[in-house]
Amino acid sequence: MDNMENPDQFDLEALRRKVSDNNRKEDARAPFSPEAGDINALARQIAGQFSESNYSPSMVTGQLRLLDFTSLLAIGLALHRYLAVLQQASFLTYLTVACAGAALAVLLMQLADCYQVQALRTPMRSMPRTLGAWTIAFSLVALAFFLLKTGEFYSRSWILLWWGYGSLFLFVQRYLVAFGIRRWARNGIMERRAVIVGGGQPAKDLIRAIEQQADNDIRICGIFDDRGSARSPTMVAGYPKLGTVAELVEFARLARIDMLIISLPLSAEARILALLKKLWVLPVDIRLAAHANTLRFRPRSYSHVGSVPMLDILDKPIRDWDSVAKRAFDIFFSLVALVLLWPVFLATAIAIKLNSKGPVLFIQKRHGFNNEVINVLKFRSMYTDMSDPTARNAVTKGDPRVTRVGRFIRKSSIDELPQIFNVLRGDLSLVGPRPHAVMAQTQDRHYGDVVEGYFARHRVKPGVTGWAQINGWRGEIDNDEKIKFRTAYDLYYIENWSLLFDLKILFLTPIKLLNTENAY
Repeated sequence: MDNMENPDQFDLEALRRKVSDNNRKEDARAPFSPEAGDINALARQIAGQFSESNYSPSMVTGQLRLLDFTSLLAIGLALHRYLAVLQQASFLTYLTVACAGAALAVLLMQLADCYQVQALRTPMRSMPRTLGAWTIAFSLVALAFFLLKTGEFYSRSWILLWWGYGSLFLFVQRYLVAFGIRRWARNGIMERRAVIVGGGQPAKDLIRAIEQQADNDIRICGIFDDRGSARSPTMVAGYPKLGTVAELVEFARLARIDMLIISLPLSAEARILALLKKLWVLPVDIRLAAHANTLRFRPRSYSHVGSVPMLDILDKPIRDWDSVAKRAFDIFFSLVALVLLWPVFLATAIAIKLNSKGPVLFIQKRHGFNNEVINVLKFRSMYTDMSDPTARNAVTKGDPRVTRVGRFIRKSSIDELPQIFNVLRGDLSLVGPRPHAVMAQTQDRHYGDVVEGYFARHRVKPGVTGWAQINGWRGEIDNDEKIKFRTAYDLYYIENWSLLFDLKILFLTPIKLLNTENAY
C-alpha cells in the first residue's frame, strides 16, 4: 500500500474506483462471455440443488414488521367495533390512536433488535424485549391521554383489552415465526447463498469463522479458484472446489447465488481487480473478507456476517424492498397503460391483419435478468415468411422485410406495446436496459464481443423503455460505437436507479419517441 496515512480512503475507495473504471473501459481483448463455456458435472449437480428461489432474511423481517403493524392496528379497530356502545370518541379518533400505537410499537421493537433473525429464532429469550416494547408503546399512548386530558373520551376497557390481546398476538405469532424460520433454514429457503472465491488456508479460516457465528444465515455453496490442486486443495473445510472463476459466472446464475466472498489479502490488489473484471456482471453482492487483515477501516466500511467483517466492494442492484417497490410501480403503470392504450392495441392488430398474412404478435427470444432467455412479445412488423426471430440480421432503412404497417409501428415504437404483458408476467420491467435478441450482433460480432462488461446490463430486469432510449440510443445498431454508448447509458441507469428516475424516464418516453431518426 502506497499511502498508509489514510488507509480507509486509499484502499477501499481507490479499489472501488478502479473497479468502476475498469468495468467501463473497453480494450482489444474479448471479454468473458457467459455462453462461452460450461461447468463441470459436480458443479451443475450442486447448482441444481439451489435452483429454487430463496427468501431474503431482510424481506422476511420487513414483512414481519408490516404484519405486526397491521395486526396490532386491526386488533384495536376490532375491539372498537365490539365495544362501540362504551365509546364516546369517533371512529377516526380511535383509528388515529391505533395507528400511532401500532407504529410506535414496531419502532420500539426495531430499536430493541426484536427483528433480528437470531431473536426471531429464539422467541423465549427475545419475548421479554418484544412484550416490553409493546408495553412501553401502550404506556406512552396512555400517558398522552393523561397529558392531553382526553382520557374520559376513550373506553378504559378498550385500552386494557387492546394491550392484552396485542400481547397475546405477539406471543403466539413469535413462536409460529420461530417455527417457520427454523423450518425454512432446514430446507434452505431462508438464507443467503454464498460462494468463496479463492482457496487454501485463507478460505478454510474464513469458512470456520462464518460457521462459528450463532446468527449465521450464510449457506456456503462451494469454492472456486483458478489455482491448481497443489496450491488450492480440491476440498476446503468440507466444501468442494467446483471449478475456476470463469465457471463461477455460470454457476452463480444457475444456483441463484446471493453473495460472492473473495478470500484474498488486500495486498493482492491486481488479482482482486482481475477477479472483479469477470464477476461484476453478476447480480450479486461482492464482498472482500477482512477478518484476517490487520489493516482496519472505519466501521461504516464494513458489513458483517455475525462478527466476521466484510468489505463491501459491489452491491446487488435493486434488491429486497426496492425490488418490491419497483414491481408495484410496474404493475400499477402497466394496468394504467392498458386502460389508456387499448384502442391503439385494437387498431394496430386490425391494421396488421389487413396489411399482410400471418399472426398479429411476434415472439422473439431475448436476454433477460441474470442472462436468462425470455420470450418477448411484439406486434409483427415483417412479412411472416421473411421474419428473423434470431435478429441476426438487423433491420435497416428501407428493409424489404418490413411491411407498410410495420414501418409505421416500428418508427412510433407501437410494435413494443405488447411487452406490457411481459411486464405483468414478470419477465420485463417498464423501465430498464432494453433486452436484446440472443443472437443480436453488429458487423458480424455479438454485442458481448464488442463491449467488455456488456452482460452487466443483465444485473437488473430489462425494460420496455430505458435511459439509453431517452438519450437517443434506440433503433438500428450498425457500428460498435452505438452499442458501446447504449451499454454505457444502461450501466449508468443501474448504478443510479430510483423510483423517481424510473418515473422521469417513463414520462419522457412519449416525448422522446417523436425522434424517429434511427428507428426503421
